[in-house]
Amino acid sequence: MRDFDPRRRGKRRFDDDAPRYEKRRPARPRPPDDDAVDGLPEGDRWSTWDQSTAGQRGPRPHPDWLVTALAAVDTELGVLKTGKEADVFLLRRGIPGTDESCLLAAKRYRAAEHRLFHRDAGYLEGRRVKESRTNRAMANRTAFGQQMIAAQWADAEFAALCRLHQAGVPVPYPVQILGTEVLLEFIGDADGTAAPRLAEIRTRGADLVPLWDQVVEMLVTLARFGLAHGDLSAYNLLVHRGRVVVIDLPQVVDVVANPRGPYFLERDASNVGRWFTGHDLTGGAVAPDELPALLCKEAGLA
Repeated sequence: MRDFDPRRRGKRRFDDDAPRYEKRRPARPRPPDDDAVDGLPEGDRWSTWDQSTAGQRGPRPHPDWLVTALAAVDTELGVLKTGKEADVFLLRRGIPGTDESCLLAAKRYRAAEHRLFHRDAGYLEGRRVKESRTNRAMANRTAFGQQMIAAQWADAEFAALCRLHQAGVPVPYPVQILGTEVLLEFIGDADGTAAPRLAEIRTRGADLVPLWDQVVEMLVTLARFGLAHGDLSAYNLLVHRGRVVVIDLPQVVDVVANPRGPYFLERDASNVGRWFTGHDLTGGAVAPDELPALLCKEAGLA
């Protein structure tokens, strides 16, 4: 398979203050042009499942829908989302000649020279590695340090997803990590249509209460584990058939180790609280203005 080069995609990039997303539609497969390197159609690759170790795979038991056969092929179907730090692609992993397949979201973090983590300093506080030389390089943003920071984002997201999935937090099942590619459960329909983000639904008023209560429960669970999402908003909460699923967790914050832990808890709560309040939320187990204090209490910081 050809090396991924984000400069060839020609897709829009998004600024953090006004995120925009590709219009969702069923992704279309690429034309079946042969790749002379491995004999597979262009855009396809052999399943990478056997290239990952046990520690690079999601929690056991692996779900029944996941295809783990070594004879499987990963077919790239299209772009789900592009962003400053990573692009997300839709893959179908299946065994040729059979009906056995599953849809996956492939989140590919960019190489250091193409990444735009311009606000990472606050998130990285409290994250340490064993070698002091590496810590100094990361702190000074040397070339080596930037490479180490880049690798940490994918590792941090995969580790957080594994931990949260086992704790019952509504996150996509983390399938595997290989280098800076994280493969995740695709949240959406069988035809490749992704679930809408909370920011895109038209529900208002009392009809928002079930969604709000799910968000509160999710944030409380995170706080009890000593964690904050770190960048939560209505754009990284998916709504699929009435169920809220939280995504985009590379910057997950250890609120005990990070000296700004309470700030991140309160910001997550305030961001989603403002969205629900702005859409006329009425009712719910916890009022939006009470949520920041509740999270600090659940995390043992109040």
